[in-house]
Amino acid sequence: MKITVFGSSGGTGIQVVTRARAAGHDVTAVVRRPNGKDAVADVGDVESIGSVIAGADVVVSAIGSRGRGPTTVQTDSAENIVAAMGARGVRRLVVVSNSGMVVDDQDTLPSRYLVKPILRRVLKGPWEDMAEMERVIRASGLEWTIVRPPRLTDGPHTGRYRTAVDKNLRRGDTISRADLADLIVACAENPATAGQAIAVGY
Repeated sequence: MKITVFGSSGGTGIQVVTRARAAGHDVTAVVRRPNGKDAVADVGDVESIGSVIAGADVVVSAIGSRGRGPTTVQTDSAENIVAAMGARGVRRLVVVSNSGMVVDDQDTLPSRYLVKPILRRVLKGPWEDMAEMERVIRASGLEWTIVRPPRLTDGPHTGRYRTAVDKNLRRGDTISRADLADLIVACAENPATAGQAIAVGY
């Protein structure tokens, strides 16, 4: 399978590229600046994106914002990736979001009424951007999967994580980037996950 990965130089993106190649997939790792080995594209330019997704079976976006201030990096990149995929006839998209901004009946009381309200204030800018990105993806008409991790760690790959579909994962407070990447690649391989928001954690 041919997979194009945006955000491939970030912590999660590096792991996705590694896991996908280990699984035997043909991976195009996309970076912003030439490094002599990866594909280069500007996620602010639809034509540039189109050049690196041509012929792809799946597009993965692990693009994240940096800092805590107002940002539109994820929304803008999602809009451009969606437009490029439409123009190139690529249908399958897996994107990384987060579970922290979602509150539902799977959250513990401390999480729902203490931890998440505090985080919502601290991470207001990035989380608003991520929520808008999700709206763009859901309205895209593509075969999308949204993966929602909790707090990320640099722990090892274990394969021993839990998931929940279209709801939070109870007490799933952390996940290693390596295990998150394992799930992302599994979703890319499994068309049955299209149309799902999947929470993951230990």
